[in-house]
Amino acid sequence: MTTREAAIDAVSRFFKDGGFQAELADRIAVKTSSREDQHKDELRRYLDELMRQRFETMGFSVDIHPNKMLERAPFLVAKRQEDPALPTLFCYGHGDTVPGEDGRWSEGRDPWQLVAAQTSSGERWYGRGTADNKAQHTINMEALRHVIEARGNLGYNVTFLIETAEEMGSPGLADFCRDNRDMLAADLLLASDGPRFSTDGPDIKLGTRGGLNIRFRLEYREGGHHSGNWGGLLANPAIVLMHALTTLVSRNGEILHPGLKPDSIKNSVRDALAKVTVTSGPGDPDIDPWWGEQGLSGAEKVFGWNTFEVLSFITGDPDKPQNAVPPFAEAICQIRFVVDTDPDTFLPLIRQHLKDEGFEGITVEPARMSMLRASRLDPDHAAVEWAVRSIERTTGKSVTVIPNAGGSLPNDVFLSIIGMPTIWVPHSYTGCSQHAPDEHVLPHLMKEGLEMMTGLFWDLGEGFPG
Repeated sequence: MTTREAAIDAVSRFFKDGGFQAELADRIAVKTSSREDQHKDELRRYLDELMRQRFETMGFSVDIHPNKMLERAPFLVAKRQEDPALPTLFCYGHGDTVPGEDGRWSEGRDPWQLVAAQTSSGERWYGRGTADNKAQHTINMEALRHVIEARGNLGYNVTFLIETAEEMGSPGLADFCRDNRDMLAADLLLASDGPRFSTDGPDIKLGTRGGLNIRFRLEYREGGHHSGNWGGLLANPAIVLMHALTTLVSRNGEILHPGLKPDSIKNSVRDALAKVTVTSGPGDPDIDPWWGEQGLSGAEKVFGWNTFEVLSFITGDPDKPQNAVPPFAEAICQIRFVVDTDPDTFLPLIRQHLKDEGFEGITVEPARMSMLRASRLDPDHAAVEWAVRSIERTTGKSVTVIPNAGGSLPNDVFLSIIGMPTIWVPHSYTGCSQHAPDEHVLPHLMKEGLEMMTGLFWDLGEGFPG
């Protein structure tokens, strides 16, 4: 058994013996919901107790830095410096989660307790933050630890950043990285978040779509008025707002305004996506082939194009509807966009469009503290071929290369602000229920993720790509 094989075998045994599950359980138990101010002490504790201790046992120095934009969400930077002359790997994870949604989980499960359960689809590990993102950065940390123990060193330096406000759009991260560019400088990012394209085989993603949440609000008057006495006399803001939105997106989900979508798909991206077939896996919803931009493949729709979604629509009192013309209507919408469009133009464009269409009084504002921008490493980059070879050597499976994920992450901060090639190796899957009750991971994907990352981190010690 070669030393590479020994490291992979050791991390596999660590998983089989329950070490990984125990480590993850400790992390799930910390209530790190970043959207709720009452959990600010838990966010700090996750970094100061769990992360600090684990990194320091691996020979990292650890510092926790304040977030100037959001005080309750600090940053942890762990650094292992073996030789200043060696190249540096950058890793990333986020310790925060969305709210736990206590009381909404199946079988009365506690979202803050890791629970293993057998289902008709196989074993699942339930808990808030399992898929997004605690299991994923735990995998990468443990893979690094096993390489260090097997080799005695890594053969390169590592900077590992853990943030605690990704679920709020990473407010403050861009400024922190811009202000500390020299401290965070690295030659390659290897990180994990989001779902794998398929549970059957691994994939890598080279960036992400961006995400802009938008609040549309139309308010005509104070209070509702009896629909029998005033219906037909008072304009209904819900009806007007619904019609306004249909001038932006069609009944088939196709974006109507050309300024809200790219002109075309880059050839290297189109070539990569030609090898990707999007299908529904076990537990996934059925795909609606008639939905979205016409003339595009499923892969092009979700990885190479922009989408416009209505996330919520509120008018009156949804829980206790009254026989009254409501006074207001509000919709939270979202544009997921690729790097080929400029999101800074979206809000001014929408405001002018609604004005031109005769819709007066609708306010259009951002619905989150910050926007996650799109980014993408070119599929022809040398690091891509290197990563594919390493993962295929470890797993014996073909690797799907996806130019950018359909979801959003702060990849643009690392690719554009710090300046390094970026490769994401996800360990979750599309049916994981992240951001919802019953969030979970699949144990066999966790085990394979540990093995893949151990192989990747080992191979970096033989030489960085490019």
